[in-house]
Amino acid sequence: MYSYNTCILLIYLMLKVKEGCTNETPNVIVMLMDDMGWGDLGVFGEPSKETPNLDRMASEGMLFTDFYSANPLCSPSRAAMLTGRLPIRNGFYSTNAHARNAYTPQNIVGGIADSEILLPELLNKLGYHNKIVGKWHLGHLPQYHPLKHGFNEWFGAPNCHFGPYDDVHTPNIPVYRDALMAGRYYEDFQIDRKTGLSNLTMMYLDEAVQFIEQQYSNKQPFYLYWTPDATHEPLYVSQKFLNTSRRGLYGDAVRELDYAVGEILKTLVKLGLDKNTFVFFSSDNGAATYAKTSGGSNGPFLCGKETTFEGGMREPAIAWWPGKISPGQVSHQVGSLMDLFPTVLDLVGIQPPSDRPIDGISLKDTLLQNTQVHRPVFYYRGNTLMAVRLGDYKAHLWTWTNSIQEFNRGVNFCPGEEIQNVTTHDQVEHDPWLLFHINRDPGEKYFIKSTTEEYKKVIPEIQGVVAVHLKHLVPGTPQLNMCDDAIMNWAPPGCDKGGNKCYSPPSPKPHKCSWPH
Repeated sequence: MYSYNTCILLIYLMLKVKEGCTNETPNVIVMLMDDMGWGDLGVFGEPSKETPNLDRMASEGMLFTDFYSANPLCSPSRAAMLTGRLPIRNGFYSTNAHARNAYTPQNIVGGIADSEILLPELLNKLGYHNKIVGKWHLGHLPQYHPLKHGFNEWFGAPNCHFGPYDDVHTPNIPVYRDALMAGRYYEDFQIDRKTGLSNLTMMYLDEAVQFIEQQYSNKQPFYLYWTPDATHEPLYVSQKFLNTSRRGLYGDAVRELDYAVGEILKTLVKLGLDKNTFVFFSSDNGAATYAKTSGGSNGPFLCGKETTFEGGMREPAIAWWPGKISPGQVSHQVGSLMDLFPTVLDLVGIQPPSDRPIDGISLKDTLLQNTQVHRPVFYYRGNTLMAVRLGDYKAHLWTWTNSIQEFNRGVNFCPGEEIQNVTTHDQVEHDPWLLFHINRDPGEKYFIKSTTEEYKKVIPEIQGVVAVHLKHLVPGTPQLNMCDDAIMNWAPPGCDKGGNKCYSPPSPKPHKCSWPH
């Protein structure tokens, strides 16, 4: 028998061991919005101040002012975040035309390659239970689904919530419960295109809360990838938030998402998980300024989604981890969504894969000590390096908004922001490169003349970084080249259960996808 003092010591040691293990395996929540702009948050200066929960999250954690996506479009950006690798490496690009944005509509043949290693796959090996709630967008064919790439659970859709379709010429997009279809948008999961009413965000919130509570009950570390799409057209919002914003339907959607973020954080606090959960909030690309009042705000930055100007790729970003990340901090570290891959691995004690280049860097020291690392950011559009940022400077190798033909049809990625020789409607390769001081001139309006001493001092270092990057670049096999209507969501797994939502596909007609942007 042990003495009383020995028993007390053993209990103390057991608690310390448990505490140590807990500290080594934090839970992880990544909240990735869809087309939400840098300027949509009150903490970034949105004048209506309608994001109190996100603003409080920033005051309790760390606000990143210089944070980027890896692409100005959804699918490549998401693929980059989950792999830590540029789309040009992980295959989420097209070679069908020069410098064209591409994504995963439901007739795309490709998707995330099996050779890519996703963050949830590595967390799985450490015993994490992983769930994605919302939009996947890395391929809709079964071999590309989340459960084949490290996630244990899924509630959401493989594609955008476009529609409604007639299920004859085009099938409505399926919503999955894990590996099987649970219904389709506009049929079983309603979105009213006239009013914008839909309960999807509230459903996604319920899924997140229930998942957190279940993992708490199971005493299992978890990774939650919460990716609602309400701020992507067609906009939607529940009755509770409809007509409550000063910014119209888009503002209603932002308010509901802000509320949901607050509820998720409250759940962590209520369960005592807040001090052992790393939470990161951001967006997949800049606001869709071409949507006019149905899109968001990119604050002081030029243009928006689809472009490699700042408005297309600079994102709102907040890190929250009470007890680990000191409250009220602002970081000017130049960061990227790709950094989440090595950062989370660093936090949980896993080495990143050594057999491939990882473009993200660990921000662990930034999060815990507010340090800064000098590093470049590469702005790709399709298969083309368009620009690079290094320190306070950004150089454009190419500029292009969209074609003059599209512009004349009313598609404008830079409404009200046309800048001569900068927002070009032809693809312009610059020699010499256009150079901007991105902090002095965040709107990229006043390029530094190549004859100045400042230009001559700065540009050689940027040229050297680009030369090294391109010398060692090995592009992945492009996944976004081929399309075929025969492989759309006609008969997803589970379509034969319940409502008989299976449909016959047309004959296969594979063809090169057309990417106008």
